Amino acid sequence: MVNIQKAAMIGCGFVGSSSAFAMMRTGVFSELVLLDVDQGRAEGEAMDIAHGLPFSRPMKIYAGNYSDLADCALIVISAGANQKPGETRLDLVKKNVSILRTIIPQITAVNRQAILLIVSNPVDILTWAAQKLSGLPSRQVIGSGTVLDTARLKYLLGERLRVDSRSVHAFIIGEHGDSELPVWSGANISGVDLDHFCQLRGEKDHRNMMDLIYRDVRDSAYEIIQRKGATYYGIAASVARIAQCIVRDERSVMPVSVNLEGLYGVEDLCMSVPAVVGRDGAEKVLEIELSREERSAFQKSAQTLKEVAESLEI
Repeated sequence: MVNIQKAAMIGCGFVGSSSAFAMMRTGVFSELVLLDVDQGRAEGEAMDIAHGLPFSRPMKIYAGNYSDLADCALIVISAGANQKPGETRLDLVKKNVSILRTIIPQITAVNRQAILLIVSNPVDILTWAAQKLSGLPSRQVIGSGTVLDTARLKYLLGERLRVDSRSVHAFIIGEHGDSELPVWSGANISGVDLDHFCQLRGEKDHRNMMDLIYRDVRDSAYEIIQRKGATYYGIAASVARIAQCIVRDERSVMPVSVNLEGLYGVEDLCMSVPAVVGRDGAEKVLEIELSREERSAFQKSAQTLKEVAESLEI
């Protein structure tokens, strides 16, 4: 029997520790266990995060081992090599699949009921690999996908159009990486078609503006890594949001990485598309309407990932 308010974070680097802190701040967990190949690092992060509890809500945070995962409802995996300047997310694949090969069997040996949330990059390939290695149902193994990319899109559109980013409704889908694409055909500002809203805001060349914003979203990780060496706050907020959604059984729609199983004409491959996320993980994967150009771009993104997946021989 799992405890829906107990979670684990495997990997306590920049992303893992920042995500653990963000999860603590949600106030929805009663227990959070941290694991890292460097036990001292996990202990230090647990201590540091716990010192912020007087400003949040009571819970238990500690460094543990795989036996502590037996009753976790959510297990987040952020362990892996970091993306270096000039390196693509796909360049990381062989290093991080090797790490997954050691982690997944230790998880499934003690717990086959938890939702696995993959955060390590390349997240779509690693989500696919984690499902293959674990043998768990596809709904139970999800990746953080393009939740962060979508947030970046909403933020930049909101800034340009001088509107609250929470009123912006648009998705980035496909690979969490260079071949990702925006779904402009369905984008709107609280129900107002994006093209029309751009006109209302005096954007005369809004198509060019939208393309520039998409490029900024796609390349933002490279820009941040070039300046500070790593990205972690944005993804930490995304992980906390997904985790909160699962614990509260919110059934919110978000673009997580899931096995498409024939949807969008893609078989046996994990990609980021809108899905209903709740206590059971990706409860329903949504096949949203795409324009002809968007569907073509999505197929190209799928082919990019398929070639990598097939090279892994999992």
